[in-house]
Amino acid sequence: MFSKRMIFVAVVIILVAVNVILLTITGKHTQTPSGLGRGALVIVSPFQKHLTTFVQSVKDTWNQYFFLVSTAKENQRLKKALGQSLQQLNRCSETDLANDRLRHLLGFEEAIVRPMIAAQVVGKDPSPWSKTVIVDKGTQDGVRQGDPVVIPEGIAGVIVEASARYAKVLLLIDPNSAVDALVQQTRARGIVKGGGAGYCVFDYVLRKHEISVGDTVVSSGLDGVFPKGLRVGHISEIVRLNAGIFQKVSVTPYVDFEILEEVFIISEPASEDLPGEL
Repeated sequence: MFSKRMIFVAVVIILVAVNVILLTITGKHTQTPSGLGRGALVIVSPFQKHLTTFVQSVKDTWNQYFFLVSTAKENQRLKKALGQSLQQLNRCSETDLANDRLRHLLGFEEAIVRPMIAAQVVGKDPSPWSKTVIVDKGTQDGVRQGDPVVIPEGIAGVIVEASARYAKVLLLIDPNSAVDALVQQTRARGIVKGGGAGYCVFDYVLRKHEISVGDTVVSSGLDGVFPKGLRVGHISEIVRLNAGIFQKVSVTPYVDFEILEEVFIISEPASEDLPGEL
């Protein structure tokens, strides 16, 4: 049994052969075509027409195939170039954002009189109970345990461990953190402790002190760790109990610890710079 495709190929071959034979016969007569030549011409012409159409169709299909292949390659090249451009744009955007943050930090650095060490957050404790981060500065950079860690928005935490090149920061929101603080407007004093979930509690605030939601809480400087006047947060909730001498106060930190990237470590001045030293 012959397939339709084989029959079609055979017919094309026969048509081509007949076309060639007839063209050969008519091509030998240079004079005006005789009856045989005219008959051959009548027979050959339709075959030639269909053969020419077929060949042109094959040629067009072949050219279109190569055009599509070329277009696909060009499309691939353009996609790759677009991806590279987007990556470059993203790097530029990150650089711009980093420059903005650094300018912000530099402006804050000029307002602090004690020496400050700029550091970058390079790690975060995944534990839900401990709120700590790792920074890329250590003892060889002058960092010591107990140094305050701040950003322009406010207090971030305190150094609790330090190696030669890295240090661990206990964040303000950690339950083990504590800052002696006062309300900036009324000077009501208390201890700000970490709440462990993005907020702090303001303990030991006497009921007799008038405080309001939105009041700013700053460091008092009496704990010997944080310099006086550093921003801690704002009062977000007040509960005045019927019994007891203290109010129950919640404080929302000014620092957004989820996006903390760069910090300043406030170091102690050299002993020769301290007043009263001989």
